[in-house]
Amino acid sequence: MIVEQNVSLAPHNSFGIVAKARELVRVRSEADIVQLLADPQLAARPKFILGGGSNIVLTGDVRPLVLKVEIPGRRVVEDGPRATVVEIGAGENWHEAVRWTLDQGFAGLENMALIPGTVGASPVQNVGAYGVELQDRFESLDAIDLQTGRIFTLDAAQCAFGYRDSVFKHPPPDAGSALGMGLAGRALILRVRLRLPKPWKPVLGYADLERRIAETGIRNPAARQVFDWICAIRGSKLPDPRVIGNAGSFFKNPTVTPEQCTDIIAREPGIVHYPMPDGRVKLAAAWLIDACGWKGKSVGNAGVYEKQALVLVNRGGATGGEVVTLARAIQTSVYERFGIRLEPEPVVV
Repeated sequence: MIVEQNVSLAPHNSFGIVAKARELVRVRSEADIVQLLADPQLAARPKFILGGGSNIVLTGDVRPLVLKVEIPGRRVVEDGPRATVVEIGAGENWHEAVRWTLDQGFAGLENMALIPGTVGASPVQNVGAYGVELQDRFESLDAIDLQTGRIFTLDAAQCAFGYRDSVFKHPPPDAGSALGMGLAGRALILRVRLRLPKPWKPVLGYADLERRIAETGIRNPAARQVFDWICAIRGSKLPDPRVIGNAGSFFKNPTVTPEQCTDIIAREPGIVHYPMPDGRVKLAAAWLIDACGWKGKSVGNAGVYEKQALVLVNRGGATGGEVVTLARAIQTSVYERFGIRLEPEPVVV
C-alpha cells in the first residue's frame, strides 16, 4: 500500500481542474484495501474513491482519504458456444479494454469505444453509447466493503442498473442498513466480468452509424469496423481531454411522456427525440442546450464546446465553481424554455 501526501489531482481528473488530495492511497490489489482497513487511523477516515476522474467536477481540495483505483488484469473466464465471459481489473482503462476484447476476437463492446474512464467506474455510471449500455453486456463484479473488508459479488439485478445509474450512486439509507441497499462510499469495485454474446450482431440503429453505412456501402460491418466508425464519430464531435479538459457528456438525456413530447413538438418541431422501449421518449439534451443558444458560450474559463453542446470544457484555468455556475445557468435556460430539468452526469466534489 502506497500512501502519498498533498497529491495534485489535476492529472487525475479529465477536466484538468487544479486541486489537491490531502492524502492519496494507490489501490493496486485487494490486499491494499485489507491493509488500509487494518490501520485504525486510515480506516476511520472518510474516503473518496477515484477511478479515471472522467466523471467528477472538483470544486476544491479533497479532504477525505482518496483511494486511487489502479487494479490491473485482463483474462478470459469462459469461452463457450453462446458467450465469452471476460474479467477485467477495475483500474484498467475502459477504451483499452474494449480494444483488447476485439484483439482477442470477442465482439460486443465496440459501440462503447472511447468512453473515458476506468473499467471499475463503468458499472457505477452504467456507461453506454450508440445503443449499447454496460448492463447489456454485464455478467457480475467483485467489490470490497470498506467498512468490514468483506469481498462480495453482485450480478446485474443486484447492481440495480438504470440510465446512467446504479446501486453505487446511492448511499445506504442509514448507518445500520443492510449491504445492497445503497453502496455509494461504502464499496470499492475490484474487477468486472462482461458477457459478450455469440452469435454477435452489430447494433447500428443510430443516425451517425447509418450515415457511415450509406457513405461506405458496408451494410454488414464487422465488429472492428463498427469500433473504427465509433472512434471516428466520437473523435469528430468530442474534445480529447488530454487537449481540452472535459468530462464528456455533462447532462443526461431527459425522458418525457409521449404527451409531453407531443406538446414540445407542437412548439419546437425540430426537437431531436427517440422512442424508448417503455413507451417514454428520450430527448436529446444537446439539442435543448443548443436551442437555448449556449453552444460556444462561456462563464469565466468554463465553456460549452463549439462542436457539441452537451460537453462543457475547461478553456484554460477553469475552476470547479465556474463549471458548476455554467451548468446551473444552462439548466435554468432549458427549464425556462422547455419546462425540462436537465440532470448532470458528473459528481460535484
